[in-house]
Amino acid sequence: MAAVIAAGEIGFWVFLAAGLGVRYVLRARRTSAVLLAMVPLVDVVVLVATVFDLSAGGEPGFAHGLAAVYLGFSVVFGPSLVRWADERFAHRFAGGPPPPKRQGRERARHEWREWGKCVLACALAAVALLAAIFAIGEPTRVAPLWGWFPRLGTVTAIWLFAGPVWEELFGGKEAARP
Repeated sequence: MAAVIAAGEIGFWVFLAAGLGVRYVLRARRTSAVLLAMVPLVDVVVLVATVFDLSAGGEPGFAHGLAAVYLGFSVVFGPSLVRWADERFAHRFAGGPPPPKRQGRERARHEWREWGKCVLACALAAVALLAAIFAIGEPTRVAPLWGWFPRLGTVTAIWLFAGPVWEELFGGKEAARP
């Protein structure tokens, strides 16, 4: 399972880079659209592999929980990550405007928005974990999956303090550039 997740992460970046490279370097928009459409398909492959492994009697473990977390974060952050990369590729290879630099209140709002996305990603991961736990149904087998809930809470808390709270307390208070 860990190999499937690693391959999924690698596949995500390969399809993203290939799609943007084809769009901006080769100027092949249709081919680029096909490659970029493969990015969310990687998530589906990881999900199907996880379900197949568990339904075939695989012992639920750390990798299955990680697959749920990967799914939650990929679904929530995937589109904005593609936009982020697209802005940079457009600037670098197509003469597009430079990516925006957030400062002051704009930066703080951005950090709060990203933390909200973290909460949503953790909630989706929790739903996926609960679905697996109830589908398996054997309390002794699902113990490793229950262990992911405190991890999700820890990630959310660290993100809160390292992101928006830090920005509110210590971030620059200067006005954002136009």
